[in-house]
Amino acid sequence: MTQGNADTSMADMSMNERPVFSAELHPYRSLGRHGHRIFFLIAGVLSLAHVAVFLISGAWPVALFFGLDFLVLFGAFWLNNRAAKARELVSLSRTSISIRKISPSGRETQYAFNPFWARFLVSRKPKIGITAMHVRGNGRETDVGTFLPLDDRERFASAFSGALARVKRGY
Repeated sequence: MTQGNADTSMADMSMNERPVFSAELHPYRSLGRHGHRIFFLIAGVLSLAHVAVFLISGAWPVALFFGLDFLVLFGAFWLNNRAAKARELVSLSRTSISIRKISPSGRETQYAFNPFWARFLVSRKPKIGITAMHVRGNGRETDVGTFLPLDDRERFASAFSGALARVKRGY
């Protein structure tokens, strides 16, 4: 008889720990790997054409600046692609809110909140939309989805706040 109660409590525990809401947030990038290759191929050909024109006309110092421009452009795209590796894993169960932030370098930061004490705060501007989203509880606070585009912020805020309200109501 004791065994049956232990099995029931384990089932309740696993049901309470099962995620009610789960989302992986990552920055939106409009240009994929193939698009980057095509872009740099075109930029490189155009840069080489301009370098050739200036070298033929005897203005060799200008050719160095075209090479420098191409390197700066490549560096900017490299940094942008590196920043695209950031992501956030948001999970909501009946007993906890877990937010894992993974930086582009791979460093992880974990935040845990009690869903009954936590508040999901959304800052809005009338003509812009959502400008910031925060989870606050137990004297701690963290921002969520700072890198998301406006439409994705609206969808995430709606889904997460609805799931949090259901958990607080006990559903």
